[in-house]
Amino acid sequence: MALQTLEHDIGTKLRMMRRMNKMRLKDVAEAVDCSESLLSKIENNKVEPSLKVLHRITAVLGTSIAELFAARRDNEITVQRLGARTVVVTRATEHGGAVSLERIIPFGDDQLLDANIHIVDPKTDSGGDITHAGEEVGYVLEGELELTIEDETFFLAAGDSFYFRSELRHRYYNPGEVTTKVLWVNTPPTF
Repeated sequence: MALQTLEHDIGTKLRMMRRMNKMRLKDVAEAVDCSESLLSKIENNKVEPSLKVLHRITAVLGTSIAELFAARRDNEITVQRLGARTVVVTRATEHGGAVSLERIIPFGDDQLLDANIHIVDPKTDSGGDITHAGEEVGYVLEGELELTIEDETFFLAAGDSFYFRSELRHRYYNPGEVTTKVLWVNTPPTF
């Protein structure tokens, strides 16, 4: 399994994208609703942003999380072997819990789907409400998940599935004592 953390050049890529968009640190920070100091720390790989903040930054910069961790495909067929998929690790809470995204399919420029296994440590959340364009479907493989969409919370266990439009405010939390794994598919690519 190829582990990749947000520290792995994410800040450098975000800074480059911000500069290519001719945006000041202040402009992005205001649009994302975070401090310039936090954004600077993220760009300098000193702080790992939550998924919520990373979603907001990539949206402002006109990209996606998937694009940041792109492993380009050379053809239209991809086979990813168990143990060989890239895993992107983010810190989602102050308590040190992590949300990891195991890439089921590598990102491609003309791709319509994005598929990951979200690996959510116990007592860890997505970092707050997330919204973006598209649709999402998920299937809980292991553990339990508290999924909140708008103001409604759903308690899911292994074998449960879900679907919702991504424009709806959503967040998730692992209330359990064991790691939760969710097969999560988005269109268009988001993560």
